[in-house]
Amino acid sequence: ANGIKTYVFPDLRPTPELAFMIRKLGTTSGINITASHNPKEYNGYKAYWSDGCQVSSTVADGMEERINAVDIWNGIKKSDFNEGVASGKIVVLSEEYDRAYLDLVESLAIHSGDEIDLDIPLVYTPLNGAGSIPFATMMKDRGFTNWHIVPEQKDPDFSTVGYPNPESPAAFKMSEELGKKVGAELLMATDPDSDRFAIELRDDDGNYIPLNGNQTGYLLVNYILEGHKSAGTLPKKGVMIKSIVTSTMSTVMANAYGVEMYEALTGFKNICGRIPALLEQGYTYLFGYEESVGYAASVDIRDKDGISAGMLVAEAAAYYRKQGKTLWNVLQELYEKYGFYAEDEPNLVLEGIAGAERIKRMMVSIRNNLPTEVAGYKVEKVIDYLHGYEDIPASNVLRFYLDNDSWFAVRPSGTEPKIKFYFYTKQASRKEALEVNAKIKEAVLEIVNAIE
Repeated sequence: ANGIKTYVFPDLRPTPELAFMIRKLGTTSGINITASHNPKEYNGYKAYWSDGCQVSSTVADGMEERINAVDIWNGIKKSDFNEGVASGKIVVLSEEYDRAYLDLVESLAIHSGDEIDLDIPLVYTPLNGAGSIPFATMMKDRGFTNWHIVPEQKDPDFSTVGYPNPESPAAFKMSEELGKKVGAELLMATDPDSDRFAIELRDDDGNYIPLNGNQTGYLLVNYILEGHKSAGTLPKKGVMIKSIVTSTMSTVMANAYGVEMYEALTGFKNICGRIPALLEQGYTYLFGYEESVGYAASVDIRDKDGISAGMLVAEAAAYYRKQGKTLWNVLQELYEKYGFYAEDEPNLVLEGIAGAERIKRMMVSIRNNLPTEVAGYKVEKVIDYLHGYEDIPASNVLRFYLDNDSWFAVRPSGTEPKIKFYFYTKQASRKEALEVNAKIKEAVLEIVNAIE
């Protein structure tokens, strides 16, 4: 109605497919209507710019200014959909575009054929979202023969999960039930718009153990770097990107392969937003991720992508199975090789106006009373990102480094009524690391909870 040519999918599609299509079609922007990993009542939209990334704060501010200038009763123009199609202003995308997206995803494969055990038992759930068809197509294309989709969560109707966030172990309840029936070695889940991806692994005792986003990130970082090195395709100027609140274990891993790890603010508008400048500097992008189960494995899909992450994790599980190992075994080997790290990302939910005000008071109080020691460990360094730090833009984040190979960060969530905490440590054993991390977490949360 405003004279803007518009491409639309015939029905629901994963958010990362939309991100890919923007650059393929050369559009100015892209919009996906979604509640993402939240309950359906949160339905809203994700906005993208011409670079295929979620819009920057500057563009978002400009959009908001234009939105506020439009009268919501009389200022919105509308046209008939069928007339728009007939005039060419609306183009309904055909299946060939889905195929282009999946072709790109499948081109990320590192091992295939006889190198992987395609009969590995796996379970996948789309959590009643958009991942069902593309994930199934991808698994069929790759030749997996013993994978199973949770039937009750196959349709996009939010009928079985009130909070469909794969970060939450509760979202895996039905996957675990099916996994036990079929003897699955690995459980995989994407959130309803299929950009987030999480897994549970069967440990040596046969129990399903949920991995946090950092741990899945370790497996992917290792698999990608190991694969490139064995194939002789590791670039001279390889680069990976992680958020400032994501574990530094992956930095150690990348550096061991001669790959640089850059940091960005949380969110893939910031992580993938670094890609264009790094490409101009001659870097080859290999991977980007953050602890909140988001992974971006392709330079041409500039957002987190649960479909490509799922393919690589399934492939990695099949590859190591051929060698007589599970992903659980590989994770323990990584701790043995790079150090015994522990990770924990708790949060406090404080809803409503009163909750938002209390979160503000918490951040102000922490800044005004920076601790010199926590849980008996000396605070050696504090980074406050409020006015930016080095090449990282301004953000309401505090990061504390302790004298025992530990660090933690605190920030208000930008999308939910939460204040979020991130605790990391490296110790002589995994058991000791978990204990030290828990001790620091308890001390920090005690300080924060005392702030009214």
